[in-house]
Amino acid sequence: MAEEKKSEGRFINAIAVDEYDFLDQSHEVARLWVEDNGPATCLIQPDKLAQPEMFGMLMVDAIRHGARAFAQAHDISETEALRRIWSGLEAERDRNTTDLDTVQDYEKPN
Repeated sequence: MAEEKKSEGRFINAIAVDEYDFLDQSHEVARLWVEDNGPATCLIQPDKLAQPEMFGMLMVDAIRHGARAFAQAHDISETEALRRIWSGLEAERDRNTTDLDTVQDYEKPN
């Protein structure tokens, strides 16, 4: 079944990054997926970041990039998009909407 979901070595619904040659010197540290009306799946590769705080800094950078992307895609201001993203983050941090199920054990084969 996994083969059915893959196209040319990547998942059909994956974000295409093949054209970004600047990624050749980069390390992937996280992948995020969401199901339609379902849970999120997050895979983290922590050994590429020196400290947990670096992951926090990376998440803030991702939020800022997300605000720009949402602003462009939904015709709202970056400020409004950023406000709404932080609102969602704070709501989830205050009260998690789902349990944390571990699908990945670091350095253990799948």
